[in-house]
Amino acid sequence: MLIYDLDFPALESLLQKWDEPAYRAKQVWQGLYRHLYDSPDQFSNLPNSLRKRLAEELTFTPFTVKTYLDSSDKSTRKTLFQLADGNLIEAVLMRYGDPADNLHPTPSPTSGRGAKERRTLCISTRAGCAMGCVFCATGQMGFKRHLTSGEIVAQVMFYARMLKERDEAVTNIVFMGMGEPFHNYDNTMVAVDRLNDAQGFNFGARRMTISTVGLVPQIKRFADEKRQVNLAISLHASGDDERLAIMPVNKRYKIDEVLEACKYYVKATHRRVTFEWALINGVNDTPEVAAKLAARLKELLCHVNAIPLNPTTGYEGQAASRQRAERFKQTLEQAGIPCTIRMRRGIDINAGVRSTGGGGIRTARMMSMTVQGCAPCAGDGAGIFSQPACLRANRQSS
Repeated sequence: MLIYDLDFPALESLLQKWDEPAYRAKQVWQGLYRHLYDSPDQFSNLPNSLRKRLAEELTFTPFTVKTYLDSSDKSTRKTLFQLADGNLIEAVLMRYGDPADNLHPTPSPTSGRGAKERRTLCISTRAGCAMGCVFCATGQMGFKRHLTSGEIVAQVMFYARMLKERDEAVTNIVFMGMGEPFHNYDNTMVAVDRLNDAQGFNFGARRMTISTVGLVPQIKRFADEKRQVNLAISLHASGDDERLAIMPVNKRYKIDEVLEACKYYVKATHRRVTFEWALINGVNDTPEVAAKLAARLKELLCHVNAIPLNPTTGYEGQAASRQRAERFKQTLEQAGIPCTIRMRRGIDINAGVRSTGGGGIRTARMMSMTVQGCAPCAGDGAGIFSQPACLRANRQSS
């Protein structure tokens, strides 16, 4: 059993069955989520007998690091994890702030939560994806299985430990990795609540964002549950025919249905909706498309988050130029719709987070790799972090 799959009452119940004092559960919980321990041996406040039983009966790590890549500007790291059943998932860390800080492994004086620099983590909720968005590498893979809540949480813990070594912390979490989060709704929400738990990791709900292709029933359920987590909708087209050509989900949920669900969400939560828009040259980046989009969004409390398309093997579309992107933005803003053109990150390692309905990180290149690490991250300080201990151990034992 994966320890991250246990909520606090379940952990209490388990330790009670082991005839442990009631306070032990809190010690284990805070060791996991406050101190970021990933091995029973690290719980120095627990008796040896309990540490031994934890090691024998629970799993603390649901995956191994298959490989990882750093971008050439050292701002982005993508890690490929292999789950116990052999399935592969990815998580990406993106660093924003002073570019010079990305190039050196020494901590910044202003690093950490609440600092000007941001450390955004993009995590997966499923192995593969069933949505089939044509410009998304994960969608081209097909669906393998849902991740458990613990497997989702463990991705965050992995990077949180890595950042802690630099006296830094995750500042934002986006559920935009492999898989449609709302297709794995229950496990995703359990993970969200676990990360938000004030007695544990205590990560602010408003610093988490869930991206969906627009599953209408789940949007309404999310609205009714009134979490403070941000909602992003992968839209990418202003007409049903155009959207259906790139996003098969539009056959089930038309744009009007998605927008009505968004209105329901805004009314229920009084929170803004973000619409994600991958700018594809000559497809959805014209002023005419922007004007049509503005007309459809005019009654919504919303923001458009546009980013030039990130390249994907299997899709011939090209990114919109900066000039076309700015013209698209200008058209929306003149119509009263706020719009941001996002910076692309990690393109050279196929890790650019893209607005593709939960399939936001590139997987095709990573899936073909079998090396234990890569040259830029060989432990010589060239990467944005030193080489993970698990890979150092692999090299030393080989």
